[in-house]
Amino acid sequence: MANFRTHLGVAAAGGAVLAHGGWQAGLWGAMESLPLLALVTFGGILPDIDADRSRAIRLIFNLLAVPAVVAGALVLQMRLSTGTLLMVCGAIYLGVRYLAGALFARFTVHRGLWHSLLAAVLSGLVATALSHRLFGQPDHLAWAHGTGLALGFVIHLLLDELYSVDLTGARLKRSFGTALKPFDWREPGNSLVMLMAAASLLPWLPPWGPLGELLRQGASLWR
Repeated sequence: MANFRTHLGVAAAGGAVLAHGGWQAGLWGAMESLPLLALVTFGGILPDIDADRSRAIRLIFNLLAVPAVVAGALVLQMRLSTGTLLMVCGAIYLGVRYLAGALFARFTVHRGLWHSLLAAVLSGLVATALSHRLFGQPDHLAWAHGTGLALGFVIHLLLDELYSVDLTGARLKRSFGTALKPFDWREPGNSLVMLMAAASLLPWLPPWGPLGELLRQGASLWR
């Protein structure tokens, strides 16, 4: 499979193309393109959240802890004193960085459910809902954030499949087919839970019309 540096580099390149292309096409401004670049890049390492003791999982939970603290501060700032808020935010950071990481390591299997298109969709919907509801982004930009994260996720899966083909020996490695799959065939129950989690986000999403328009405008850039 592709290593951490390859996933990070290719996703960053894809994010740069998306961010710059959308900016030049007038889909978003110059400053708005920077979060797009970051989200595609982050999506490029996100599937390895199920890889125990990898560089990716440590970086992922370090990065996830930051928006978790920001979200906690936004929600609780009017309810708690400054000192208590700082303590709670510190607890949130430690909980996401260490406790959540330990739970993922305990209950996930590498190349399992998190290496699937269903996981890419769930991640994109979560990013869209957070961008729209928590950070107050416009509909089209919220959908762009979710699409960017999902795009980076799919780039990761494609790279894993490409690296499962041994061109020198003209053969397929045993890992072929374990990344770019609709869901985890071995754990249909877990896949159903993930599908239900994705469905539960529907009330929190912006209208679907801007997503269709965004995809239509994006497709027109390649004609």
